[in-house]
Amino acid sequence: MVRRTGRRPGNPDTREAILSAARSAFAEKGYDGASIRAIATGAGVDPALVHHYFGTKDKLFLETMNSPVDPLDLITEATAGDRDEIGVRFVRVFLAMWDGPRGSAAVALLRSVVGTEWTTKLFREFIITQILRRAVPKLGLDPAEAHLRITLAASHLVGLALARYVIKVEPLASAPSETLVAAVGPAVQRYLTGDLPGVFPA
Repeated sequence: MVRRTGRRPGNPDTREAILSAARSAFAEKGYDGASIRAIATGAGVDPALVHHYFGTKDKLFLETMNSPVDPLDLITEATAGDRDEIGVRFVRVFLAMWDGPRGSAAVALLRSVVGTEWTTKLFREFIITQILRRAVPKLGLDPAEAHLRITLAASHLVGLALARYVIKVEPLASAPSETLVAAVGPAVQRYLTGDLPGVFPA
């Protein structure tokens, strides 16, 4: 009897079953409420198999989102350096990701966000757990202001991506990236570290 080599039969189906269960769990219970054990039960597999395929809960969540990049990598790169240049670095790193090989996956993710209620819920969890929680400590912001500041900056960047890469509004769509860095960077900087009169209590 000849022994078969390569991936064992059924593995692709098992992996997809785990992802399907994870998407449902994250959408229904949120990132914090969805446990690896519950996801494994939903997929009909042992929890160890979930770890085998995806490693950590963070990595599993990023996989369910089809995220082209781990946001922590972008946050780490953007926050390394002069605090007064964070906005410019954020926009430069953000555009480099969209303009690079992972850009098509990012476009697909953004298009899927508004497709159904559960994809919207997943994206909201993505922003809260993968961006807000990770960015706050690295930016050193006042905890009372941090979440609003970061979501204001994120809304500007998501709007930029939607107009440039999905809707492709000209001349924004074909503008050189450094032009956009120069234009948008100061706005993002203001959201993150600048004065916002009337927004926060004096």
